Amino acid sequence: MRLIKTIIIIAVMSCFFVSCSTTLPSHYPEKYYKQNEAAIIGIESNYSNIYKQKPLVIAFTDNAFRYVTVEMKTDSMRYVYEFKSTEKRLADTLQKFGYDVISVLKLIKDMQQIKCTWINRLEYYVDDKKQNLIFLSIRPKAFDVMFSGKKYYTLTFYSQPQYYDSEGRLLDKRNRKRLRKINNEVFWRINSKVCYTVSDRFR
Repeated sequence: MRLIKTIIIIAVMSCFFVSCSTTLPSHYPEKYYKQNEAAIIGIESNYSNIYKQKPLVIAFTDNAFRYVTVEMKTDSMRYVYEFKSTEKRLADTLQKFGYDVISVLKLIKDMQQIKCTWINRLEYYVDDKKQNLIFLSIRPKAFDVMFSGKKYYTLTFYSQPQYYDSEGRLLDKRNRKRLRKINNEVFWRINSKVCYTVSDRFR
């Protein structure tokens, strides 16, 4: 009888946590950002400078952060290569395509240190003015995956302060009552320029 009660309690708690996870965000991204703020700001700044010179996307494909995918773009083509982060072929390829090798290798190393899985930039428009938005993805804690089924947190970095509602959700600038969604995801406030979403994909 005691075993049955225990099973029922666990089942009820599991349902509760799953229900909550679909409506409320985890606070882990906020803690992650605060713990790694200096490194994250450095990564965002370095990546912005690299991207201004030549577009580049970086993504790690394994849990140990040993293998890195590099997406390089030219005027007419997009090239995607996977390397071990320590192999010389990575630096040789970056040099061949005209990238700042030292800056890109530092970016990759910094991403490894804080376990950042992916970084990219998106162009979007507000009031017919082009803006740039940087995405940075991290894997959630095992506990969060267990109860939400989501696999990634995506942080976004805006160049200007954004609007949020009383619950901390990102709002559209033109209509402050309407949520701004990217890829149909709701974003939550970390600070005035940084917010995050919980997603089942890292890009």
